[in-house]
Amino acid sequence: MSVVGNLVQGIGLVFQPFALLLIVLGVLVGVVMGSIPGMTATMTVAVLVSFTFGMQPTEGMMLLLGIYGGALYAGSIPAILIRTPGTPSAAATVFDGFPLAKKGDAGRAIGIATVASFIGGAISVVVLTVFSPQIAQVALEFGSPEYFALAFFGLTIIASVSGDSLTKGLLSGLLGMLLATVGLDPMLGYPRFAFGMTALSSGIQFIAVMIGLFGVAEAIQRYQHGLESQDVEQRIDRLVPATRDLKSIGNVSVGSSLLGSIIGAIPGAGGDIASFVTYNEAKRWFDSATPSFGRGNIRGIAAAESGNNASTGGALIPTLTLGIPGDSVTAILIGALMVHGIRPGPGLFENEAPLVYSIFVGFFVVYLVILVVGLLAAPLWARLIDLPQRYVWPAILVLCVVGTYALRGNVFDVWVMVGAGILGYLMRLEEYPLAPMVLGLILGPIAESNLRRALTISGGSLSIFIDSPLTVVILLLSVFSLLAPILRPWIAKVRA
Repeated sequence: MSVVGNLVQGIGLVFQPFALLLIVLGVLVGVVMGSIPGMTATMTVAVLVSFTFGMQPTEGMMLLLGIYGGALYAGSIPAILIRTPGTPSAAATVFDGFPLAKKGDAGRAIGIATVASFIGGAISVVVLTVFSPQIAQVALEFGSPEYFALAFFGLTIIASVSGDSLTKGLLSGLLGMLLATVGLDPMLGYPRFAFGMTALSSGIQFIAVMIGLFGVAEAIQRYQHGLESQDVEQRIDRLVPATRDLKSIGNVSVGSSLLGSIIGAIPGAGGDIASFVTYNEAKRWFDSATPSFGRGNIRGIAAAESGNNASTGGALIPTLTLGIPGDSVTAILIGALMVHGIRPGPGLFENEAPLVYSIFVGFFVVYLVILVVGLLAAPLWARLIDLPQRYVWPAILVLCVVGTYALRGNVFDVWVMVGAGILGYLMRLEEYPLAPMVLGLILGPIAESNLRRALTISGGSLSIFIDSPLTVVILLLSVFSLLAPILRPWIAKVRA
C-alpha cells in the first residue's frame, strides 16, 4: 500500500472516540506528573504501561504517547515558575524562563514554551514520517567513538553557559563530572568513591542532585530573603504569544526542532542533551550582538523547548525502524509492543504499516492537544506563582522530597537532594553557575564510558577517533564550539 493509503488507515485508527479520549487522558496525566519535580516521563510511562496490556496496540500506544509528550512539555512549567525543572530535559528552560517569570511575565513565558513545544513536536513527527529510514541509517553508524565525540561536544557548551567567569564555569562543570564518577566503574564494575557505603555504590542519582540544585537551593534563598518580599504580580494577558513574539521565535524554533530531531534519533541521546545543544546553538547564532540569553530572552525558551520536544519524534526513528530505543521511554514502548507480539525493526513498516502510521498521526494529535491544553491551562499555571509564598514553598519542598524518594524508593536520595540544595545555595552566593554542573552530571558518564570502551576496542590507539569521518566532523564542531566564546570578544574588537 502507498504512503498515502497507510496515512489514511492511520488517521482512521486514531480518530476513533476511544483512541482520541486516550490521547487527551494521556496528555493530562503527563502534564500533571511532569509538573512535579522528579516525576519523569520515564517513570510515569513505566508505572502506567501495564494498563495498556489489555488494549488494542494502537489504543495503548495513544495513551503512552500522550503521557510521553505531555510529561516532557510540562517539565517547563516548574522550570519557569519556581526555577525547578520538572523533568531533566527542561533544565535548559530554567535559564530564560525563570528570569522572565521574575519580571512578572510567567504567562508569556509559558505561552512561548507551549507554542515552541508544539512546533518542536510537530516538526519532529514530520521528520519521523518522511525521513525515518535515512536518519536511522545514520544513527546506526554511531559507535563508542561517535558517542564520545557527541558527549564531548555537549561538554564544550560549558564555555557558553559559564556566565561572566569562564573559570567558575569550568570548576562547576568539573564538579558535576566528579560527582558523576561516584558509584560502580562502568567498565570494571568496582565501586569508586563509595567509602564503603552501599548506598553510594549505586551512584548519585542525577535527578536528585538537579532537584536539590534548583528547587531546594531556590527555597533556601527565598527563606533567607523573606518569602513575601519575593512576590511579583504576574501578567496573564499574553498567554497566546503576540505576532511579534511568534516572528521572533520562528527561526530559532524551526532550527532547534530540526536539530533536536536529529539528536533524538541518536540512541541514548535524549531530550536533555537535545535541549542543551539547541539552547547553545541558539545562543551562538542569536545572542552575539546584544547578549540577553539567561536574562529572560524568549528565544532561549523557544530553543530549549523546541529541541527538547523534537527529540521525542527523533527517538521514535531508531525505535520503529531498527528496534533500538532512542531513549528510556521508547525502550518501554518497545516492551509494550512486544507484549502484543509486535517486534519493532525493519519488518515493522511492512508487517504493521497501519500501526506505524497511526503512531505518526497520533503523535501529531498529541502535540495539538498539548498546544490547546497548555494555552487553556496557562492562566492556572501563571496564577500558581501569585499564591501566598508562605504556603507555596513548603508545598514545593514536600513535592521535591516526594519526587526524589519516588525515584528509587531510597531515603539516601533525599539526603543527596538536601546536600545538593545546600551546595547549590553556596554556589549561588559565590556566583558559580549551575548549568555547567548539570552538563557535567549528564554528559560526564557518557563521555567516560564511551572513551574507555573505544580505547579498549582500539587497544589504546587514538586513531579510532579519526578513522570515522562522522567522529572527525563532531570533534571539529567541538573545537569550534570551545573556541567560539573565547574568540568572539577578539573578533568584535577587530571589527570595531
